Amino acid sequence: MSDDPAVWRERRRDAAQEKARAMDELRRADSAIAARAIAEFVAEASRRGLEPEPLRARGYDGRSTYRTPLRGWYLRKNRSVAVGTDGLFYVLSAPGGLTARLRGVSPEPSDPPRVLGAGGRDGESIDITDALALVLDQVPPRAEPNG
Repeated sequence: MSDDPAVWRERRRDAAQEKARAMDELRRADSAIAARAIAEFVAEASRRGLEPEPLRARGYDGRSTYRTPLRGWYLRKNRSVAVGTDGLFYVLSAPGGLTARLRGVSPEPSDPPRVLGAGGRDGESIDITDALALVLDQVPPRAEPNG
């Protein structure tokens, strides 16, 4: 093992880069799992006749809400995240202001996390599949026609 500080810094940098790559790979894999769950949810919601609703984005101040062109289903009671009828995941927050109040806002889709609220306070995180199931539980499955 070398005592050279330059060698030590290079090894630290390489280790940090490798850890960042591994974490990014894990995030992408988790997002792919969540995206599949969302696609299944949208299909099942449609099959059950679970009506989407107009989605609104909350301003950064936490008080104001703004129209969006989106329709879908909220995944959290605070209405901060939702799944659109397009099968994409949205974080519903916006900078707000007069223009947003007059014209509305158009949130961009985000890569869905596998756990909503991960890293938040205790009791505020939920696996996305559980959150989707809670939304589906609002409408019972339709009876299959006898054929």
